[in-house]
Amino acid sequence: MNGVDFSLSPEQRELTEAAIAFGRQLNQDLVKREDAGEFPREAWRRCARFGVQGLPVPAGLGGADADIVTIALVMEALGYGCQDNGLLFSLNAQMWSVELPLVTFGTPAQQQTYLPGMVAGDIVGAHAMTEPGAGSDALHMRTRAERRGDHYLLKGTKQYITNAPVADVLLVYAADPGRPGLAGLSAFLVDAATPGLAVSSSFEKMGLRTSPMGEVTLHDCQVPADSRLGPEGAGMAIFNSSMEWERSCLFASVVGAMRRQLETCTEYARSREQFGQPIGKFQGVSGKLADMYVRLQAARSLIYRAAWLKQQGKSAPAEAAAAKLFTSEAWVRSSQDAIQVHGAFGYMKEAGIERDLRDAVASTIYSGTSEIQRVVLARMLGV
Repeated sequence: MNGVDFSLSPEQRELTEAAIAFGRQLNQDLVKREDAGEFPREAWRRCARFGVQGLPVPAGLGGADADIVTIALVMEALGYGCQDNGLLFSLNAQMWSVELPLVTFGTPAQQQTYLPGMVAGDIVGAHAMTEPGAGSDALHMRTRAERRGDHYLLKGTKQYITNAPVADVLLVYAADPGRPGLAGLSAFLVDAATPGLAVSSSFEKMGLRTSPMGEVTLHDCQVPADSRLGPEGAGMAIFNSSMEWERSCLFASVVGAMRRQLETCTEYARSREQFGQPIGKFQGVSGKLADMYVRLQAARSLIYRAAWLKQQGKSAPAEAAAAKLFTSEAWVRSSQDAIQVHGAFGYMKEAGIERDLRDAVASTIYSGTSEIQRVVLARMLGV
């Protein structure tokens, strides 16, 4: 039986090393930007010049047309080198929830209108599904899309929308009041300047503070029929597809952050002395480092398993849900351990350790809560 080859190709190794070096360049003024809750527009453009936004986009539209495993490797490398988890979250939100739906479901005209600008960093996209009352429960969505000849009128409110305050285009999900159930759900590409669309200023958040999040309201927002993404009633298929991609690949950046955490804590445990010896000699500390290592390796395996299946053209809803569930909760626990290893210093803002914990908590909520992932997995087990 042939063994499984987990080694990187020379091209992948070179690309990941370049991504780590580039990611470290994005840490400048991070504390200042995070304090201000400021979206790093120039860093966004720099990422585009490096090629991040273009990774999943076909070459004919300006992208790299990279395979999914390679993209995951690059995003892990960025998560390792770049400490701005908010910037990486915004990048992932656009790549998997706006770009991939356009690549998969968009018409040539829609793709040409938006994707080259996204690849170049000139257009920011947002994915508008969540609502104040229904969350991501599409069956009870209240945003409506009424067909009026050659256009639609969109009415409703979307909440907690990543990138919304800085977005140039939003992928908005709305239901046809004349078609009950999920069959009436459609998705629309709506330019931010469209009359009737309004976006709030960015919300104040516990973490991911450099990733803007806001509320979107649509009041008789008129959009042409050719702005609909996919056929009428394809909204749920588009949403499920984007979530599967997101859960499979978004958390590669988290794996990079967890790797950085472990290395930082290991170095500190070797150099910090108490009672005449390095604190790493105490089992209370070394045990935490061991747990962080196991979580890191398990998370990496789950993420790349899901990414590999997607690369093979296979559906991977269970694998994506498991990867998202485990990695998000592992990041929280490892972030807590990182603070504990550093003691009082880790609790201080100047150490830069507590930022990961604040950012990690959100990962158990976005892209489907931990509770939702457990429901998904239980149903797939026939429970």
